[in-house]
Amino acid sequence: MRGKCGLFFTSYPAEAQVFPSGFQKLMVGLFLLALAAAPLTLDAYLTSLMNLIFIAVIGAVSLNLLTGVCGQISLGHGAFLGVGAYAAGQCTLHGVPFVPAILAGGLVTALVGMVFGVPSLRLKGIYLAIATLAAQLVLEYAFLHGGALTGGAGGLLLAPPTILGFAFDDEFRQYYLLLGFAAAALPMVTNLMRTKYGRAFVSIRDFHLSAEIVGVNLFAYKLAAFGLSSFLAGVAGGLWGHYTGYISAEQFNIGLSISYLAMIIIGGLGSVIGSVFGAIFVTLLPELLNAVSNGLGAVFPDIAQHVVALREGVFGLVLILFLIFEPEGLAHRWRLVKAYWKLYPFAH
Repeated sequence: MRGKCGLFFTSYPAEAQVFPSGFQKLMVGLFLLALAAAPLTLDAYLTSLMNLIFIAVIGAVSLNLLTGVCGQISLGHGAFLGVGAYAAGQCTLHGVPFVPAILAGGLVTALVGMVFGVPSLRLKGIYLAIATLAAQLVLEYAFLHGGALTGGAGGLLLAPPTILGFAFDDEFRQYYLLLGFAAAALPMVTNLMRTKYGRAFVSIRDFHLSAEIVGVNLFAYKLAAFGLSSFLAGVAGGLWGHYTGYISAEQFNIGLSISYLAMIIIGGLGSVIGSVFGAIFVTLLPELLNAVSNGLGAVFPDIAQHVVALREGVFGLVLILFLIFEPEGLAHRWRLVKAYWKLYPFAH
């Protein structure tokens, strides 16, 4: 009796499935169940880390859609999160329900992102990076001098999210709220990449001249990429603002933009799962360095102080090492691991 070894498809729709095998669907289902049960076993600190990871995942996948999939580099992503945070915050402060307020924040951010995306038709590479850096600086100035709209240097205080009278006012309740938004954002971007928009984005990234020759409207699709990316960034910013309960201009500085750029580089450009890996890595790295410094502080107090001072340097060193030894990111390593076990122990 002969059995099949591997996956065999008899139609294009079957081959195009996100999870083509029953085993993959089972593993994803079990993983989601594990995530749903995680707060039952985690303390408040670890739950808060998970909440930050969920927000970072949404922000990272939004930037990866723009930079990794469409090839439009952005150094102003942190400011776009800020636009969403302030817009959603103003909505809830004026009585708009939480979910519509978050979506409104995303729409406002999409409009702002498309405005700053207009130069992308004529600017590419480092020149586009400088243009988006200018957007970051302009928006930072607007946050700091926005008067009653942004709260100025004092920022805005926000109440905990409330949906249908249920208040998400602690870490464990907000865990499920943020998990739901992250679980919605990932399939959205995954399926978007399989549409004509996703294919057009990839063609622009690979070679814009060939894309234009075959009929891709570069200006329209680049603006669409900025709009879609900014919408998700605004959603992430709105969630972050309501999670922390406070919004200030210092939260959305250039350092945040660089952190998100590091997430997609470490995780893997153009990969949804890479955005998840990068968000987890960059979110947990500072906590790991803090744990190391605290551990050394118990034995070598002087060395612990130096470890804290070198934290930013360690972050930069890690990024450089990834660029040298794993330029395709953690997503590439994940594909290699899956390929190794796919037909194990047979050679392939």
